[in-house]
Amino acid sequence: MSKKDKEVIQKLKEVGIDITKQIEKGNDPSYELPVRTLNNVFFDKKTKTIRLGDRKSTRQFLNIAHTRKFMQTMLVTSEIRKIIEQEATISIRDLYYALKHTIEGTEENSFEDQSESDPIIEDLECSLNLLREELHLAASSKGVITGKLKIKDGKDTIDLTKMGSGGWGVPSNVEPEKIEIKDLDAEYVLFIEKDAVWKRFNEDQYWKKHKCIIITGRGQPSRAERRFVQRLNKEHKLPVFALMDADPWGMYIYSVIKQGSISLSYSEEKLATPATKYIGLTVSDVETFKIPKEVTIKLNKLDVKRLNEMKKYEWFKKKEWQDEFDLMKEKAIKLELEALSKKGIRFITEKYLPQKIKSNDFLP
Repeated sequence: MSKKDKEVIQKLKEVGIDITKQIEKGNDPSYELPVRTLNNVFFDKKTKTIRLGDRKSTRQFLNIAHTRKFMQTMLVTSEIRKIIEQEATISIRDLYYALKHTIEGTEENSFEDQSESDPIIEDLECSLNLLREELHLAASSKGVITGKLKIKDGKDTIDLTKMGSGGWGVPSNVEPEKIEIKDLDAEYVLFIEKDAVWKRFNEDQYWKKHKCIIITGRGQPSRAERRFVQRLNKEHKLPVFALMDADPWGMYIYSVIKQGSISLSYSEEKLATPATKYIGLTVSDVETFKIPKEVTIKLNKLDVKRLNEMKKYEWFKKKEWQDEFDLMKEKAIKLELEALSKKGIRFITEKYLPQKIKSNDFLP
């Protein structure tokens, strides 16, 4: 068992020890939790990440409004400890079924469906300052990555340069105790929004010609891709560049990689990469690279609404971003990365990106 696992087990034990002590003293057992609501979330200018505030709530066993969730919290805590002690990893769906049962002497179930157990997991992540991966719970992952590095996963060493057209599928748990990064030879990480565009970069062996790591989350990246990129940045000092569609949705995905998301504000310290820079695509690129207007797409009402919301976000207050948003609204257009294919199938890998990097043409 790893040192980290032992530390996590100790944290879980301490929850039980504290509850036991409260009962022995004749007190109403209670468990303190950070408040996970929008009004307890803020943008931390020091860390440049979305963070959870310091407001707390208390879950009390003898409060009838809390009793069920209190019971569920203790069940989840106990089961996770068993999982780690068995050196196993399970899905959050497995956990739900493992704990679902009819309470003896009643017709009540411990959990009716997974929508009850999932928030309890988030409560524990938040209160114990742990990722679910550290609790041996597998989150979904969908990303792929390639470049000059080797990965030691358990007893297996995987050379990412020999993964063919499909790349290496990022596993749900990329914590250092599980995944060791070896023989890394790269100058930066390129986080690509779309799988189809990532395939173009992989087929053209962009990673080999330009000494970089290319990764995609296939749209909104999962926790695993974000955590792995953060490790590459923090542990190996690699700059991170984001390549997204020039629309409000691609730009928001970039902000999630960089600052984090409101929904995961309790764990963004371990997921966000504030050093990430936005390399494109931008509306201003249409003129700079003479992209034909027929491949642009008209902004719709939903796009404009989202743009107006994003303009108000603290992390998008920089002049460069405000100017880009204003230009998008003024031109009333957006465009996808694939639109660059109009200039040639390899224009994006041979001309567009190399020029953007050479000229340091980033949005902060």
